[in-house]
Amino acid sequence: MLNSKNIKRVGILIVCVLGINFISNNFYHRFDLTEDGRYTLSNPAKTILENVNSSITIKVYLEGEFPSEFKRLSDETRQLLEELKVENSNIRFRFINPLDTDTEALIESGLQPSQLTIEKNGQTQEVIIFPWATVQKGKKNELVSLLKDTNVQSQDEQLQNAIENLEYAFADAIHKITAKKEKKIAILKGNGQLDDIYIADFLRKIGEYYHLAPFTLDSVKSNPEKTLSQLTNFDLAIIAKPTEKFTENEKYTLDQFITNGGKSLWLLDKTHAELDSLMDSGESLAFPRDLNLTDQLFSYGVRINPVLVQDLYSAKIPLATGRIGNQTQYNKLLWKYYPVAISKNNHPINKHIEPINFKFANALDILNNDVDKTVLLQSSLLSKTVGTPSIISLKTITEKPDPKLFNNGNIPLAVLLEGKFNSAYKNRVQPFSTSLKKLISEENKMIVIADGDVIANQVTRGIPEPLGVDKYTGQQFGNKEFLLNCVNYLLDDTGLVQIRSKTIELKMLDREKAYQSRTFYQFLNITLPLFIIALFGLVFNFIRKKKYT
Repeated sequence: MLNSKNIKRVGILIVCVLGINFISNNFYHRFDLTEDGRYTLSNPAKTILENVNSSITIKVYLEGEFPSEFKRLSDETRQLLEELKVENSNIRFRFINPLDTDTEALIESGLQPSQLTIEKNGQTQEVIIFPWATVQKGKKNELVSLLKDTNVQSQDEQLQNAIENLEYAFADAIHKITAKKEKKIAILKGNGQLDDIYIADFLRKIGEYYHLAPFTLDSVKSNPEKTLSQLTNFDLAIIAKPTEKFTENEKYTLDQFITNGGKSLWLLDKTHAELDSLMDSGESLAFPRDLNLTDQLFSYGVRINPVLVQDLYSAKIPLATGRIGNQTQYNKLLWKYYPVAISKNNHPINKHIEPINFKFANALDILNNDVDKTVLLQSSLLSKTVGTPSIISLKTITEKPDPKLFNNGNIPLAVLLEGKFNSAYKNRVQPFSTSLKKLISEENKMIVIADGDVIANQVTRGIPEPLGVDKYTGQQFGNKEFLLNCVNYLLDDTGLVQIRSKTIELKMLDREKAYQSRTFYQFLNITLPLFIIALFGLVFNFIRKKKYT
């Protein structure tokens, strides 16, 4: 029978329950107690989500039976998408088992399956998974790769990078289908730069984010003021492997573009050396190439030397080594003039990217001035420089190198410069008069890469190959991703590329040790719960007897 005291308690309980429900519905918050802030969205990602004002559907093809390692990738993906949905209710997602759908249709749409080799119970087996997601808004659809392909990492490292890359991958896809193109990029022409077919794959990629237009400096000769004014309408200029000398008018135009706030991506060769001429005769003369840019880059804080970098850590080239019947026999051999640069992960631009393939790269000198400089890529410890002019011969490819001679290690190949740039014509006579004249820029950025072929894709029968994929060896390099990060960093006001600097520490299971100790842990998992229950029962009975006896 309820008395007034009990009624009062029930009333207080009801009020407390209603109060808790009200607070939870109106003051919802998720707490991230992880040491690395794994489940806390970065500010750039939140900025992107703020611009989502209509429904976005995300489909993730990581449902079903697959190895425990990739079950973890599925769980981490679900956690991230839940955070996105909490941040913006327009985000909707669902997980799909690819085996319950038309797998051929998935493959045709670009969702290529991955074949994985895993160890289970001491045995090796092959499994197929679809590590993909799609982000759709209306008729716009973006593919998201959840597992980055690589030829140089273990599966544990792959999984680590995949989980670290999740936030960037989804934020990037959402940004592409929601944001309007605003920034404009000028692809400089007129000084023997690479033809469009050799930069087609990269132009297609950055065309997803920015407006692109070719821009020639030829008109500088007749109307320099107008040419400079038109160039300053662009946000970034890409100078991709020029082979002809720049005039003073052209240099001054680029210089004033930079001092007026224009960003620049320089991909320059200071030597003439090409593999095609080597393949024809077996030998070729490498000689310096005068682009008339040394003094200009010097004023910004770098210098490209007319020397070639040789690296024992290098890419392979196909070389005819004999004949079998009427067929020429080709072997893939390491070519020391094709350095493969591994990122130090010291900047969002080069974080989590695959090795970069250089071809006849030059060495960069970093000069002392007030501009901040970050070396993005460098050669390995086992590298050296070769002066020019010099004869390059394919015969040297079979010679065993002496590691003691390759002791110039870590030669800078790509450098980011940030700060206020002095005009190269600050204490000189200007080639022409302009109302846009500035002798020092505001805070600005540029990237200088000592190889023009970093941006060049291969071509097969007039069709551009994907940038970074060697059609002869099938090896995948990170050229496209690295250059895209360069452009995004130079132009990205939302800080999207900053998400790449996020680091997540995963505790990986030692599968071999787990297999060897599996009997012990199975016994422990069975007996320990029973022991705890029995101990609890004994303690409970002891306390009960002591209390009521």
